Amino acid sequence: MSRKHLTQTLLASAVALSLLIPMQSANAEATLREVTRDVQRKVVKIYGAGGLRGLESYQSGSLISDKGHILTAWSYVLDSSVITVVLDDGRHFVAELAAADPRFGIALLKIDADNLPHFSLDKGVSPKVGDRILSFSNLFGIAAGDEPASVLSGYVSAITPLEARRSTFPSAYQGPVLIVDAIVNNPGAAGGVLTDQDGNFAGLLGKELRSSRNDIWLNYAIPIAQLRESIEDLLAGRSRPAIDPEKEKPLTPLTLTHLGLVLVPNVLDKTPPYVERVESDSLAESAKLQPDDLILYADGTLISSQKALIEAFSYKDRDDTVSLTVLRDGQLVELTLNELK
Repeated sequence: MSRKHLTQTLLASAVALSLLIPMQSANAEATLREVTRDVQRKVVKIYGAGGLRGLESYQSGSLISDKGHILTAWSYVLDSSVITVVLDDGRHFVAELAAADPRFGIALLKIDADNLPHFSLDKGVSPKVGDRILSFSNLFGIAAGDEPASVLSGYVSAITPLEARRSTFPSAYQGPVLIVDAIVNNPGAAGGVLTDQDGNFAGLLGKELRSSRNDIWLNYAIPIAQLRESIEDLLAGRSRPAIDPEKEKPLTPLTLTHLGLVLVPNVLDKTPPYVERVESDSLAESAKLQPDDLILYADGTLISSQKALIEAFSYKDRDDTVSLTVLRDGQLVELTLNELK
């Protein structure tokens, strides 16, 4: 090849490359825009309790079935007789709280709709440190109608066990979380979704939490791999609250006082049933309950708050045995009340 021919060839390659790079950039931008819009159609806005003492009354959720099942964070926002869900197209629905799992701080809502766009959990991904992610949520409650969910871009900064608290209560979930450099702890973000660049489900944005080590707000998401089994149980109804409305209450029901069980002060509508103290020589002590235990289930029924625990006990006679599942130091412990009688 002559020098002149070589020069012409190099010039032609340089021109072609200079045209190709903008085309690739434009194609990547168009692809990201399509992925973003596709994910936004699967994200919902949730409105419920709150609005007092600086507590926001809204959060986010993700459609995980075409039949209207919505995965979200379990919070006081859901403690309302009317939970409203707004879809990406602006349609409003009243949602039912179908089930919850306090171990992970997640809840499952159900709306009466079908043929909805939704995430396939089977296509969930497990991003690594350094991978780029996208977060979608109803930040600050801005999207109240058919406005799309907010989108933030960032990277996975770390994957580490969760050591955090909300107010004075430690987080029940202490498994691995994705720490990201996008700000995902703003009001309304709880229940939002973290995806990879292809729009696949990577994690659920949790409630606002502070680090137990340095007291800073955490930007985190619970990996979908940690949640999949629990979500399948919720969808199958295996954790559905099940108090028979036709069942009569006994004349001498089980009470906290009778058990010698003292819970932390009940300051919220859904104060978690943490044990503050166990009286000496009491039934609670015989059952080996301990301070700081979090009661999750009573006879297989989900206990979402102190109010729910007292209600569940009110259907038990003082002589009945009751099985409890408690969270203690990150481990599930099975106990039985009245077992020695």
